[in-house]
Order: sequence, then C-alpha cells, then structure tokens
Amino acid sequence: MVMSREQDYIDKPKNSSMTPNLKEMKEHGKVMEHMSTNVNVKKSGKMPDPDQFEDEEAKKDK
Repeated sequence: MVMSREQDYIDKPKNSSMTPNLKEMKEHGKVMEHMSTNVNVKKSGKMPDPDQFEDEEAKKDK
C-alpha cells in the first residue's frame, strides 16, 4: 500500500519525528550534513542563531 505524503503527516508518528518516513529522513540527513555549525558561522563573520548559541554556551558553563 502506497500512501500519499499528506497521509504520512495525518498518520503522524508518536515520537513527533521531523520527517514522516524513512525516505524523507535520509534526505533530511543529507541536507543537515551541509549545514554550517555555529563555529563555522562565526568564522565567516556572521552571527549564529541566538537561541542555539545561548544553549551551547550554557552547556559549556556546566
């Protein structure tokens, strides 16, 4: 049985996954591999996302 993409989201997994199925999870993983880290963003002279940056700084302080 082949479900539509909409059906994947209607039948949302109980773990609140960001992707509704394995195929999309693999695609999402490939995209995430190419995301810049906060360190890389700073090196390029830009400001990282404040919420993420604060979380990382808080972890370092613990």
